[in-house]
Amino acid sequence: MELLNYLALGDSYTIGEQVPIYDSFPYQTVQILRKAGQPVAAPEIVARTGWTSFELRDGIAATSLLPRYDLVSLLVGVNNQYRGLSVDDYAIQFEDLLQQAIAFAGEKKERVVVLSIPDWGVTPFADDRDRYAIAREIDQFNAVNKAITVANGVAYIDITPGTREAAHDNRLLAGDGLHPSGREYARWAERLSLHFLGALEK
Repeated sequence: MELLNYLALGDSYTIGEQVPIYDSFPYQTVQILRKAGQPVAAPEIVARTGWTSFELRDGIAATSLLPRYDLVSLLVGVNNQYRGLSVDDYAIQFEDLLQQAIAFAGEKKERVVVLSIPDWGVTPFADDRDRYAIAREIDQFNAVNKAITVANGVAYIDITPGTREAAHDNRLLAGDGLHPSGREYARWAERLSLHFLGALEK
């Protein structure tokens, strides 16, 4: 049986910064899909810690990729917010990234998933920052990426509320007090794999 290919586009959250690679959400997603009987290859990840939407765009352009993938996920924008970059510019760049993701999936929009931006403002890393301002800005960026995603007929998974639970549950955080733990990524992977399984059955 031919292996299915999964392309994960993003930043530190896609890499799984501070956790073992098998605890990242793309790898946990693949494990769930395999247990469900889907022959999925190890995920191909185009992401780097600190990448903004325009840096992801450049990273994709600089990477030799397959012409088509069976599954594609996109999660980007936290570093745009962190650096105080324009939401309007993000909207333009995100639209371009989403169109690329759809093209990578062979125009099969049901096989593309966008995940919302987590709220890092609840973490210990943000102790000396305005948590309410961070939350407000994250919500603004997510409103933009959700609107674009929905307008393009692509699935959107809102993981942000769950990431805010880390304010009261440090088990959801990695050792750096900023990035999610494998436990948190498992929650993303469960929702992502559920969508992918449905898409593969169509």
